Amino acid sequence: MQIAVCGPRDCTDREAAAAREVGGLLAAAGATVLCGGGAGVMAAVAEGASRAGGLVIGIRPDTDRDAICPGLSAVVYTDMGEARNAILVASADAVIVLGGSWGTLSELALANHRAIRVVTLHGWRIHDADGTPLHAALPAETPSQAVTLALTPHL
Repeated sequence: MQIAVCGPRDCTDREAAAAREVGGLLAAAGATVLCGGGAGVMAAVAEGASRAGGLVIGIRPDTDRDAICPGLSAVVYTDMGEARNAILVASADAVIVLGGSWGTLSELALANHRAIRVVTLHGWRIHDADGTPLHAALPAETPSQAVTLALTPHL
């Protein structure tokens, strides 16, 4: 399985710690980790997965080889800016959204549009115009629960 982990470039310490744990758990489960290949949540998940011996693919919005984070096994340089979010999501069997930023929200929306499973950990909760919660993602309270939800088919 290929699991995309999406989150903000400017993340909190809590988000970074959770991302490292998610990366390690995904690698231990044999999943390929997809991420944006940059700073913040992306760097933390790459660190966690690579430390656990996992395969980590970075999908970059640019062609700047100096902007990638350590821990990537391979990098796809799209030079497409934020449009790379569509490539990242379309390449995944499931998406774990960790934390929240506008780019992360776009990835959540793209995954929902493509009917790709989304799990949110410390991240976005979506409501309609009337304030009614929408089922845009499966909520997880821990990194372990997020990984289990992402890897379990047909929930």
